[in-house]
Amino acid sequence: MDFFNPANKSSKGQGSSSEGDLKWWQLSLIGVGCTIGTGFFLGSAIGIKITGPSIVFSFILAAIGTYAVYSLLAKMTAEDPQEGSFCYYAEKAYGRWAGFSSGWNYWSSNILIMGSQLTALSILSRFWFPNVPLWLFASGYAILSIIVVLTGNKGFDKAEDLFAIIKTAAIIMFIIIAAAGFFGLIHVDVKHPGLPGTTTELFPEGLRGFWSSLIYAFYAYGGIEVIGLMATRLKKKEDAPKAGIIMLIVLVIIYVIALGLAVMMAAHGAFHEKESPFVTALDKYNLGFFPHVFNGAIIVAGFSTMTASLFGVTTLLVTLAKDGDAPSFFSKKLKKFKQLPLPSLGLAVVGLIASIITALLLPGKIYEYITTAAGILILFNWAFILISALKLLELKFFGKFTAFLGLALIIAAVSGTLMEESIRFGFFVSIGFVVIIAILAVILQKTAWKKKKS
Repeated sequence: MDFFNPANKSSKGQGSSSEGDLKWWQLSLIGVGCTIGTGFFLGSAIGIKITGPSIVFSFILAAIGTYAVYSLLAKMTAEDPQEGSFCYYAEKAYGRWAGFSSGWNYWSSNILIMGSQLTALSILSRFWFPNVPLWLFASGYAILSIIVVLTGNKGFDKAEDLFAIIKTAAIIMFIIIAAAGFFGLIHVDVKHPGLPGTTTELFPEGLRGFWSSLIYAFYAYGGIEVIGLMATRLKKKEDAPKAGIIMLIVLVIIYVIALGLAVMMAAHGAFHEKESPFVTALDKYNLGFFPHVFNGAIIVAGFSTMTASLFGVTTLLVTLAKDGDAPSFFSKKLKKFKQLPLPSLGLAVVGLIASIITALLLPGKIYEYITTAAGILILFNWAFILISALKLLELKFFGKFTAFLGLALIIAAVSGTLMEESIRFGFFVSIGFVVIIAILAVILQKTAWKKKKS
């Protein structure tokens, strides 16, 4: 799991020392596996609920914004490959406060992503056990994830490859079955809403709903920055832009076709955040096997993403500590567990416990809040990437246009969360994290970092 190491700034100015072992198409496939998660499988249901069939356009706009971020990150990687990736570039462009803020913002977003995945897994598990409290499922999945981390990461890459296949296969299975049903190949008397015929049918919640849905479309592409980190492992670093573009094309095709079929097969009011929109879309077909198989596949995918995030925040905190951006205590590894930084893991576990407690206190809205906050923090990191590229790269007109278009779409997605009351609290949660990180950066800038310079 070396690619979950964005704060490794110890190699400042030295470039990436690792030999590349990946071909561009391998990076594209890994990207698809890293990106597809419960943000798409379940989070998209909130987006559909908020905006209706126009969610398809939200995903297309989010893809454009994602392309802007990745293309510029790939260019910076090709010119100056660094293991620290976007954290390194932020520090190079704007100083240590930027690298510190980018690293801790990324750590915070991954903590919230774990909480989001954990809550999603609990919601999905209630499909079979509706009377079991969310917090109980959350506790069980958290313990399982911790056990996986404690056993070490040997063979974890192979497991992630398997999980990626399961994720993609689940979407393709839905597309095939849904297409067969929509075109009448499954002989069941079911009426579909079909293609929206009016603007009101396409945007049932108006412009405000469409605006608010952007955050969930962007969240489904979350993970693209991880591929930027892995780009240093390419045999040919100049292939990084091509790998990202192919990955995005594959994702957009899968996402748009799957969501398009879903919104054409079920009425707008049928979708809700406690069930995958793809299960909802095929509900009237009474396919006894599908909801169970699909739900199981989503749970496997979500558990994979959550455990990867747990590995990620654990490794990230160690590198932050080594670089002096976190207490040195978190870089320590106990002799009994040579490869395991237990203090760092312990802080990540505290984040998991906080998610469980929150799920207990706010069982009704917790998924929307955590997912919204996690999505916003990811976009803050993406904004760092864009503004770093504007300063570090000699961009021509198209490059600058791409950067500013990406920033405009990110601003639209973040501000859209204020338009919808049901998710607005998530915005203030994310701002709370940003304020805390900013205060710490200011304090360190005036104390510890100033002393080191002198």
